Amino acid sequence: MSYLSMNTWSLHRHLGPLRWTYWDAAAQTHGIHIDPQPELTTLLELPGMLAEKGFGAVDICHFNFPRTDAGYLLQLRQAFEQSKIAFHTLLLDYGDISSADEVRSSADMKLAKEWIDIASQAGAERIRIVAGESPSTDAAALERAGKKLLELAAYAKERNVRVITENFKPLTLTAANCLALADKGAGEIGMIGDFGNFERSIRHEELAALLPICENVHAKPEFNADGIPEEVEFGRNLRILADIQYKGPIALVYDGPGDMWEGVQRVRAVVERCLAQ
Repeated sequence: MSYLSMNTWSLHRHLGPLRWTYWDAAAQTHGIHIDPQPELTTLLELPGMLAEKGFGAVDICHFNFPRTDAGYLLQLRQAFEQSKIAFHTLLLDYGDISSADEVRSSADMKLAKEWIDIASQAGAERIRIVAGESPSTDAAALERAGKKLLELAAYAKERNVRVITENFKPLTLTAANCLALADKGAGEIGMIGDFGNFERSIRHEELAALLPICENVHAKPEFNADGIPEEVEFGRNLRILADIQYKGPIALVYDGPGDMWEGVQRVRAVVERCLAQ
């Protein structure tokens, strides 16, 4: 049976400054851009709050981590253990392991391994690695990404973390490419399906092809100017989950205006209503 999860992007205006990783091409290294946001809820408080609201898991975006020292990661792990909900996936939102630029690719692989270590210490079950920024038509880039994901999967497995990727960023914006990466992984590379990432004109068909192999789903609807979910399109995609008898987490994604908890509740109401039909 599926269960509710939360993607911390849904609360990005509540969890403190956002720490965006970027590639500084001139310096040939990574940089961090800090986007100020109020800290209305700490990451350490979040597992308990979500447990009280009936969630079973959470996905945490890497830019939400205020610290990554061993002491803090132990506190975060303990917060999950005490709340009895799962740290399902650490979402590493940066990276282009498909790049033909060996300096960039090597640096991004090193960073990915550092975040795998962080995921392991914090008790995350999985880490989402971005397959790449290359065009979806670049067969050589897809091959490079597959090899790098397998290398990272082997590294992560030794640390009790599973590597998954997602229909996120250009290389994986077709179900065919996602399925090809999963096939190349032969069970070692998992997959997230995000409702909001495929082009709308082909979204339903692409999700129908992808979701049967997914072990995590990001349920992101479209919203109007008031933050109200567009239920018809969202409902079609949710019914795919019902049709395939999906049994994993459904991570709610709210990306609209106004109070983010209220927005999450509106998304939740649609999900619960559609899946109960």
